[in-house]
Amino acid sequence: MTYIMIVITSNVTPDEQIEEIVKVIEKEGLQAHVSKGADRTVIGLIGSVNPKLSEHLRQMKGVESVVKISKSYKLASRDFHPEDTIIDIKGVKIGGKEIVIMGGPCAVESAEQIDEIAALVKAAGGQVLRGGAFKPRTGPYSFQGVGVEGLIMMQEAGKKHGLLTITEVMTPEYVDICAEYADILQIGTRNMQNFDLLRKLGTCGKPVLLKRGFSATYDELLNAAEYILAGGNPNVMLCERGIRTFESYTRNTLDLAAIPVLQQLSHLPVISDPSHGTGRRELVAPMSKASIAAGANGLIVEMHTDPDNSMTGDGVQSLFPDQFAELLKDLEKLAPIVGRTFNTEKSPAEKFLSRV
Repeated sequence: MTYIMIVITSNVTPDEQIEEIVKVIEKEGLQAHVSKGADRTVIGLIGSVNPKLSEHLRQMKGVESVVKISKSYKLASRDFHPEDTIIDIKGVKIGGKEIVIMGGPCAVESAEQIDEIAALVKAAGGQVLRGGAFKPRTGPYSFQGVGVEGLIMMQEAGKKHGLLTITEVMTPEYVDICAEYADILQIGTRNMQNFDLLRKLGTCGKPVLLKRGFSATYDELLNAAEYILAGGNPNVMLCERGIRTFESYTRNTLDLAAIPVLQQLSHLPVISDPSHGTGRRELVAPMSKASIAAGANGLIVEMHTDPDNSMTGDGVQSLFPDQFAELLKDLEKLAPIVGRTFNTEKSPAEKFLSRV
């Protein structure tokens, strides 16, 4: 597969000319992906490109240059899309200056539990309610989630408290049902290279949070994202959730360097998961702050009203509600120092702290 990038100066080339270039590309049986930026428009070609077509395109009116991209991931590359991608989900923008917080339990356990936690996430200043309805577990006898009923519970709690929802999808067969109830679909570390699942997500039309495999390189993560992008879904977020190393004190090693590296290589938003990245409650807050300082566009944090008795057994990495609110209050102070903004409407974190 060959990929060609065509750079077009947007303030010189009218839309009609860009459409003409796209027609020439598609006439050759190739896919054309158009990315419009503030200073230029980039048209990406995917397919077997005839050298004569490349020369023809160079000579077309409005074309500044034609460049071959050597990276194995094309659409995820910043070469193709120089400007940051900002994903707008019902008014919540992920990938821009504002820090987005996704909070909630590892798993949905009951309607009462997820409703209470949703209220706490909203009161503390979070924008997205997280929770698993289907749980991939290392052991076959561990709690596996409550299934579709959990999706319904999450959707109702999210709507009631004005939160987006994110849940993990495990197989291609469950993509459609999860997409029906959730605003964002999460791909866990064990499924990062489940290529059938990634291809299905490319056609689902819902934003996707793609977690890095615990032994995956940056290139492998970006190539996994490429499967989704190539399927036609541009709304992909990358998630650093810790990798497996020789260190046993923490559950994983949160790779903070991944945040700026991925942002250099790709235009996609980067989210940090300090809960799985450390596996230790007392380390979640400091690594959350470090992630934001490193440039993360947001965090996905586990929070539970009774973490020591959670059904998944992951309570050791879940924050108590007051710790969650304290963290968000600290992030509110940190944001302007690192050139970011935070959801400060009506000082939600302060109001919540007065309640607990």
